Amino acid sequence: MIPSVVRSARRLLVAAAAVLTPAPAFADFHLCNNTGSRVGVSVGYKDGDGGWTTEGWWNLSARSCETLLKGTLVARFYYIYAIDYDRGGEWSGQAFMCTREKEFTIRGTEDCLARGFDRTGFFEVDTGEQRAWTVQLTESADQGPQRPLTPGTPMLPTPGRQGPSQLPGTQLR
Repeated sequence: MIPSVVRSARRLLVAAAAVLTPAPAFADFHLCNNTGSRVGVSVGYKDGDGGWTTEGWWNLSARSCETLLKGTLVARFYYIYAIDYDRGGEWSGQAFMCTREKEFTIRGTEDCLARGFDRTGFFEVDTGEQRAWTVQLTESADQGPQRPLTPGTPMLPTPGRQGPSQLPGTQLR
C-alpha cells in the first residue's frame, strides 16, 4: 500500500512542479500587417555563424501578424522587404540582399544576380538590442492603426507613399 501512496505523491509533486514552473518569456521577431491588403514579407539577418541570411516569403492576409523568427533576438539590426500583393508597391530600403520569387533561404548577400537570385533593397529595423520586436506595416503614416499596437513598435506606411519610419522598441510581454 505504501509504494502506491509514494508513487501517487511523486506524480502529484511532478505535476505541481510543472504547473508552478514559470513559463519562458516569448522573445520573437514579429511582423503585423495592419493594411487592408495581402502582403508578402522577407527578412534578412546575421545568422549564428556571423554571415547574412535572407528568408521569404511569409504571406500575410490583411490585418494579421506572423512570427518571422522564433527565439530571443541575437542581433540589433534586422532587415525587411515587403510587397503589397493587392494594390502594388513595396516597403523597401537601401540594404541590398538576395531574394527570389519562390520560397527561399539564401546564405550571403554578395553577387546575388551572378548566383541566380534577385537583388532586393531591404529597410533596416533597429531593435535597440531588445529580446523581442514587432514591426507594424500600416496603411499610411498619417492614419491611425486599425487595431491596438504594442507601445513603441515601428509603424511603416503604405508602399509608395513615404519611406519607413521607426519608433523605439519595447519588449513584448
